[in-house]
Amino acid sequence: MSLWQNSRVLVTGGASFIGSHLTDALVERGAKVRIVDDLSSGKLENIQEHLANGTVEFIHADLREPGIARMAMRDIEYVFHLAADHGGRGYVDLHQAGPASNLFLDGLIFWEARLAGVEKVIFASSGCVYPNFLQSDPDKEIYLTEDLVKPPYDADNMYGWAKLMAELTLKAYYKEYGMKAASCRYFTVYGPRGVENHAVIAMIAKAFIGQNPFEVWGDGTQVRNWTYIDDIVRGTILAAEKIDDGTAVNLGTMERVKVIDAVNMVLEYTGHKAEIKLLTDMPTGPLNRVADNSLAKEVLGWEPQVPFREGLKRTVDWYFATKDREHVRKILSRMLTER
Repeated sequence: MSLWQNSRVLVTGGASFIGSHLTDALVERGAKVRIVDDLSSGKLENIQEHLANGTVEFIHADLREPGIARMAMRDIEYVFHLAADHGGRGYVDLHQAGPASNLFLDGLIFWEARLAGVEKVIFASSGCVYPNFLQSDPDKEIYLTEDLVKPPYDADNMYGWAKLMAELTLKAYYKEYGMKAASCRYFTVYGPRGVENHAVIAMIAKAFIGQNPFEVWGDGTQVRNWTYIDDIVRGTILAAEKIDDGTAVNLGTMERVKVIDAVNMVLEYTGHKAEIKLLTDMPTGPLNRVADNSLAKEVLGWEPQVPFREGLKRTVDWYFATKDREHVRKILSRMLTER
């Protein structure tokens, strides 16, 4: 029998892009899922089928409000903690106060999980925990290994610092309280249900509305390892099954893709012909961020299965089939720097 059959699972932020896909996978495995989401970035449409079928319990609430986290933990065995104040590069660089609230949120979730006797907490961490000074040269072939997160810490903005503090907290909870935990460092996740404040969806949205000139933040040489949502979800569940001691593991492909190359793939696949305009004064984040996924292969038996070009096509097809052009035109400028 599957570990998840009839397991009582809480997914915080379960109506979000990643959270809703994770919910799909847990329900498919037989878990009894409770979602708490304030819908600040999540959408009910992402979990509409589960709501209609009664296969998940949904609580519309802010976990930072008094009593909500304690109520959410009742009778729960496993907590997948994805809820966060977050956004894309524009948001992470330009907003610090919102992501700072994650320090409080994560601490509250972990404390209440311990009080409730939860079996394990699985935390959605980020490549933003890695030192900025290691990621400044796009011409170097760098792969970030988990052991590089060490003093002197140099996380990526308040968002990255909060993720780092959460990882360290879970390690301490395991050591001192025996609460099982795992941290999954997500690297630039994309796919259906993605939001326009993240790079791949933003590129697709610009092609969708026919933007010309086609605006690209930075000089286009920034290197990323965009990782498809199905691979992220599979890795997260494997981490829940196989890690107990708070170990943090990279979940990311080792494909090195330059932003300008991703832009050209989007233009090629969508058939959008446009002049490219480089906006070198806009936020770009680290210039060279790619995971080493050797530890995930060793500990989880996990490696990505969807190459970027294939995942991009799937995502473009979803976006073009489900979005309204006038609506996207109306929201895109705001979404690039907001949640």
